[in-house]
Amino acid sequence: MLDLLALLQARHHWRGDDLAQRLEVSDRTLRRDVERLRDLGYPVESTRGLGGGYQLGPGGRLPPLLLSDDEAVAAAIALRNVAGQIAGIADPAMSALLKITQLLPPRLRSEAEAIAAAVSAPTGRFDDVALDTLTTLARSSRDNERLRFAYRTYSGSAGERHVEPHHVVPIRRRWYLVAWDLDRTDWRTFRLDRITEPRPTGRHFDPRTLPAPDPATHVTRSIASIPSTYHVEVVIGAPVQTVQDILGRWGTATAEGPDTTCIEMDVDDLSWPVMFLAAINANVHQAGPPELRTLLQQLTGHFRLSA
Repeated sequence: MLDLLALLQARHHWRGDDLAQRLEVSDRTLRRDVERLRDLGYPVESTRGLGGGYQLGPGGRLPPLLLSDDEAVAAAIALRNVAGQIAGIADPAMSALLKITQLLPPRLRSEAEAIAAAVSAPTGRFDDVALDTLTTLARSSRDNERLRFAYRTYSGSAGERHVEPHHVVPIRRRWYLVAWDLDRTDWRTFRLDRITEPRPTGRHFDPRTLPAPDPATHVTRSIASIPSTYHVEVVIGAPVQTVQDILGRWGTATAEGPDTTCIEMDVDDLSWPVMFLAAINANVHQAGPPELRTLLQQLTGHFRLSA
């Protein structure tokens, strides 16, 4: 019956004979198990005739859920993070987290705790990262276990890295690993989307002192040291303090008058200064480089409403 539930949750629609064949049961046993699921509250819908079969439909109440290992770990981490980010949902999120955590076997509970301990909570939408990569890096960071992995740099070169992982941090829609590079004898920051085949070595180490107040600050400094594609300079009609409050650590704001400010940023993606300018909501007097001016002109045309 549990195997039947897993199949129904994995696909929108099943033919009855396909289900019976996959489960290696008779049609009579399949119908009996479907009725048992309905008694438990699962809204299993059935249709007759050509193309008929079974599927899960919306129900009047939430029945018990059957989660895979990865789904259970992902749910626990998501609930832990969302509890402190969305007003009014903290209590039900923590209640659901406790229920899931109590049912997790020790192996999965260890994975969830490893990620929670070694990964900074993200805010907003971030680029996709393979769960097994994130789990491996987080567990090795927590357990102070050396790692090997293949890595592709921003310039395109590829090679093997041997590191002592420290922390996993989300910054600017991307995930990063802060680690001590054993071959280069220095701290390095690695993008998770460029890491493949992470392999714990089984060798443990004494953690080193990070040369920054926290992992997020270290990653931000590392990103700033990488040559950027665009140097942005924009002059807008807004007080410098207002601009700096919105800009934060992603750029510098210099007063050029009581209500005029010059913004400077080094970026690889021009959508970043555009988003900041939209958030500041002030008149733009000058903008560079030329690619940014072109983009702003294009966006002005896109957002112009017809009469």
